[in-house]
Amino acid sequence: MLEKGKLLKIYIGESEKFGNKTLYKYLVNWLREKGIGGVTVSRGVLGYGHDKVLKSAKILELSSDLPMVIETIDCSAKIEAIIPELCKIVPKGLVFTVDVDIHKYGTEEINCTNRQ
Repeated sequence: MLEKGKLLKIYIGESEKFGNKTLYKYLVNWLREKGIGGVTVSRGVLGYGHDKVLKSAKILELSSDLPMVIETIDCSAKIEAIIPELCKIVPKGLVFTVDVDIHKYGTEEINCTNRQ
């Protein structure tokens, strides 16, 4: 069964914090508490953001503040409902959504209209 959903992507720096917690770890737990279906965090090896400062993974560098990408896909209504609060949690970075077609999720059929 084909369902309409949203891809949510968040780009932040690895060293970003929320309170005394690492932001990307905080966001994974926060999204889980919000009932979002699943989350993946990827660490970039090279990139730059709004400030145009190049960040790269170098073998001899201990702390390089690499780009982190947090992404999830869920029903449009669930993603849209968390965006305002999410944007307050992310102090700087990029938060965006893209409409997607969900063909399968796990072993069960997708039903965004009845999913909690």
